[in-house]
Amino acid sequence: MVSTVGEKTVVLGACPHDCPDTCAMLITVENGRATSVSGNPEHPFTRGTLCGKVSDYLDRVYSPDRVLYPMRRVGPKGSGQFERISWDAALDEITSRFQEIIAEYGAEAILPCSYLGHEGLLNGLTVGDAFFNRLGASISERTFCISGTSTAWLMTYGATHGTDPDTFSHSKYIILWGCNVLSTNVHLWPFIKEARQNGAKLVVIDPVRTKTATQADWHIPIRPGTDGAFALGLMHVIISENLIDADYVENYTVGFAELKERVSEFPPERVAEITGIPAEDIITLAREYATTQPSVIRLGVALEKQAGGGQGIRAICCLPALVGAWRHLGGGMLQAPMWPFPIRWEVVHRPEFIKAGTRVVNQWQIGQTLTGEMNPPIKALFVYNCNPVTQAAEQDKIVAGLSREDLFTVVSEQFMTDTADYADILLPATTQVENLDLMFSWGHTYVTLNMPAIAPLGEAIPNIELFRRLATRMGFEEECFKLSDEQMAMEVLDWSAPALDGIDMDLLKTKGFAKLKIDLVPHAAGNFPTPSGKCEFLSSMAVDSNYVLPAFRQGCEEFQPGMPVDPLPTYTPQRESPISNPTLKERYPLSLLSAKPHQFINSCFANLPKHRKLQREPRVIVHPSDAAARGIVEGQLVKVFNDRGAFQVPAHVSDITRPGVVVAPLGYWRKLSHAANTVNAATSSAFADLGRVAAVGDSLVEVVSVN
Repeated sequence: MVSTVGEKTVVLGACPHDCPDTCAMLITVENGRATSVSGNPEHPFTRGTLCGKVSDYLDRVYSPDRVLYPMRRVGPKGSGQFERISWDAALDEITSRFQEIIAEYGAEAILPCSYLGHEGLLNGLTVGDAFFNRLGASISERTFCISGTSTAWLMTYGATHGTDPDTFSHSKYIILWGCNVLSTNVHLWPFIKEARQNGAKLVVIDPVRTKTATQADWHIPIRPGTDGAFALGLMHVIISENLIDADYVENYTVGFAELKERVSEFPPERVAEITGIPAEDIITLAREYATTQPSVIRLGVALEKQAGGGQGIRAICCLPALVGAWRHLGGGMLQAPMWPFPIRWEVVHRPEFIKAGTRVVNQWQIGQTLTGEMNPPIKALFVYNCNPVTQAAEQDKIVAGLSREDLFTVVSEQFMTDTADYADILLPATTQVENLDLMFSWGHTYVTLNMPAIAPLGEAIPNIELFRRLATRMGFEEECFKLSDEQMAMEVLDWSAPALDGIDMDLLKTKGFAKLKIDLVPHAAGNFPTPSGKCEFLSSMAVDSNYVLPAFRQGCEEFQPGMPVDPLPTYTPQRESPISNPTLKERYPLSLLSAKPHQFINSCFANLPKHRKLQREPRVIVHPSDAAARGIVEGQLVKVFNDRGAFQVPAHVSDITRPGVVVAPLGYWRKLSHAANTVNAATSSAFADLGRVAAVGDSLVEVVSVN
């Protein structure tokens, strides 16, 4: 709480959404009702502003479309027809159905399905892990994003926060690589703006001329999926022209000789053919980046979502060490500075509950899981914090799976989403202003406390309370299922860790946030948390083969991907591209990218009137040359399709995309879109090379006019 004046109270909060900014918020409450939400001006990173998505957060809280009571399906699956029931009735039905399924098929016939609809340590991605691990259900592997990037980062640098975003204002050369900051990381922009005012150059590498790219000093419109080759080409120039920081390379890296040999295979002329970027530009960028210090690179999560995305990120990661950028304040690389947060994942996951041999099921392939042959088959699905119908691959398969009459589906939600339409039991979840939570961040280094500002509306409950109730109904007696919200908040962080020195719950309750105790120039003299203590161009971790971090799979260590990993960064072409797959190109000649929309966060906010109006109707961006070849004009309804599926949207003819590349925004709801499908009807369910991350950017399609 910040202050109370009369009947008006201001409560400290934090944005819960899947965004690197994790904004500190202030919620004003009058007579028990939240009347405004604003940014906390005292927060040094978010600085009192909220993005356009969250600035009207109370429209979400008080929407007339909120799910506020437990409900049971009364119409056909997918019809969205429900009747209100009591919490006791809902919990009784869930537990009895679970017990029946376990008795007949075993607990692995039950599958949890969650993602980052909420990022809190109490109510977010992992809130149900302890319950489902204790139940013995199939383990849900959640690698939609960050997983491949994280594996690549750890292989190169270890669990370091890297460059603190607070120091970007000191940078002299900034590269935003696959990162549309103005739409997806907006609070970093003031630091970039300050650096530019002090003479810094901003370069954006992106196939699309995004909002951010239009503001850059230099936009490099790279061909999708070729970032690894581009980074190897930059290193070729830097090494061949002796632009390296020889002292840094000698003392604080390993594998330079091997890296030098690898990059010799990628001269600028060859890289130009691969990437579509002129050799002269490759040479110029390499020279400017190497000789302008401090230089910094901000990695975007889109980079990993290609067949060779992980190794591409490995290649990019090598650049700062090669030129000694880590020596300087504001130099190096920003990936996801979540690593120093002292989260006690074992408290969240309770991996000791996992029975040896429990199978792991990846959520990106949930369509295949629900429609394919499995032993035992999935007979119950429990969905929370996610909307897989719109967010996972092969949308038609997901819908077919959810339509199965023999599948018992429970959905905990705030709104009647596309996935909720297929629930047998629908449960009401609270919004952030109605619950307590602790927030870490994957975009800055502040821990933030969210205090409940108002009582839950209707009969909505926080996720953590939902799983407490289910554990009680299932007869689980372990102490972890009896902890209150605040007790769990005290358990989930290691308050004795050096990063939390001087930080406790009382401080967070008073101030709302606190910056972790970290070094702002962490690798001026190496000190990387790798096995060698150095930046590993030649990764020693590659001997352990491909793996997914346990945090992405309920704490499970078993059944890792295990494919061999090249210890050196390399370039792997896309599986589906006009160059790498000429046979498929004959039928589907266009590369499909699914971009994050400016007004939505994944599928959150895509149902709210203001956000829909500002984002406008879904459409596909087609380059003028591709549109002309197909007789497509602006605004014409078109069909985007391949063997996996199709969706229909109006065409937006624009040169902000490259020829041969079409762009459709992610997050629109299926039932609110043309012809009932969205972009993920056509995306591939394949994985990228590292971390079993979704290769969502690796899809070929054709576009034809509908009328």
